[in-house]
Amino acid sequence: MPGMRFTFVPHPITGIPASTCRKFLEGSDPVTGKPVVQEIIAALTNALSEEDRKKGFIERPTPRLVPPDTADNLHRLFLDNGWTDGLPIVLPTEARVAEMLKGTSHKPDEVVGKMQPSSPHDPWSYTVEKVAVNAVMAGARPEHFPVILALASTGVPSIFTSTTSFARMMVVNGPIRNEIKMNAGIGALGPFNYANSVLGRAWTLMSITLDGGAKAGETYMGSQGNNLNYNNVCMPENEEELPEGWNPFHVQIGYKSQESVVSTFGGWGFIHPDQSFGKPFHTQIPFWLKFISPFSPAMLLLDPTIINQLKEREGFASKEQLIDWIHKNTTVTVEEWLDNYYSVQNFILPTARRGVEPFASWMKLPKDAKIPQIARPSNIHILSVGGGTNLFWQAGDFGYISSASIDKWR
Repeated sequence: MPGMRFTFVPHPITGIPASTCRKFLEGSDPVTGKPVVQEIIAALTNALSEEDRKKGFIERPTPRLVPPDTADNLHRLFLDNGWTDGLPIVLPTEARVAEMLKGTSHKPDEVVGKMQPSSPHDPWSYTVEKVAVNAVMAGARPEHFPVILALASTGVPSIFTSTTSFARMMVVNGPIRNEIKMNAGIGALGPFNYANSVLGRAWTLMSITLDGGAKAGETYMGSQGNNLNYNNVCMPENEEELPEGWNPFHVQIGYKSQESVVSTFGGWGFIHPDQSFGKPFHTQIPFWLKFISPFSPAMLLLDPTIINQLKEREGFASKEQLIDWIHKNTTVTVEEWLDNYYSVQNFILPTARRGVEPFASWMKLPKDAKIPQIARPSNIHILSVGGGTNLFWQAGDFGYISSASIDKWR
């Protein structure tokens, strides 16, 4: 849609009184200077022009190669053109890209998928070779390439634009974790493992180069940004330490245990909640999740030592049993729900007022009535990660987005 019609109001609008927002609507578009309401009416009612009616694909031709130069000059070229994450890269020479392509049976010109920095932006498509270029830049090896291709096939960018500052998470399950020597144990979330590091960084670079995103002030509008975007949260699940009955994540969502799968999640971040020693872990979880806005997803990263205690001492035979308990016992009052949370005010209440259940019924309850903080059990995720040196956990607001078979891309 080459003539897509936009109307702008001043920002920010989060936390701004309704009376001020009304003045924005009654005022002028800060970009065009025209009255906002008149622009909206015109956008909805003016006839489409011939240009507006055109269909087809947007061509974005780019040269396959840049002219040869010194390594220093080429590093500067990539940096100045915004093709990196601001850190040094491995230059993607033809020889290096050809070597990377040995990591898959798929042809270089095969289209892998499409990606866009946010829903209003046009999605860009990309080939196996273009993904290989980013894999080389990140420092990956051919054995890592099927994971990177599977990740690219989801079409999920690691840098997704909003006026808030989102982060992403990728979780690898199945045999490939050990084949490429990923670390799910001590220091799994730190800069200590080659595979964890390059896979996470490849996702960032793809999100910069393959969808036109991550241009601050243009296609990225997160006010503060998010430090997790450098490498995202990249981890394999520690499947080996899961007790009997506790399935790894990919099995929970329907894959076979011997399949290799990459899954994506989105949120803002994690905290390490305080622990009351001597009290059962499961009774503390509702307090750990209090910082999460009602009806946002919840993610618990638990050291295997905690998971084994949850089963052996506290009687939770499976992840699903614990998730069900968390859903039923992590609550807020209706008053807290209605008055104190940005996401509820902006996203949940409008649907409740349209009669969507259970939100419509919850609006009619007494203000001191308790309702689930997390809307449904499927929004609660528990992952095993860590090396057992401490009873350590992290709680976050990451929700599940998608999964893809890695074996398909070998």
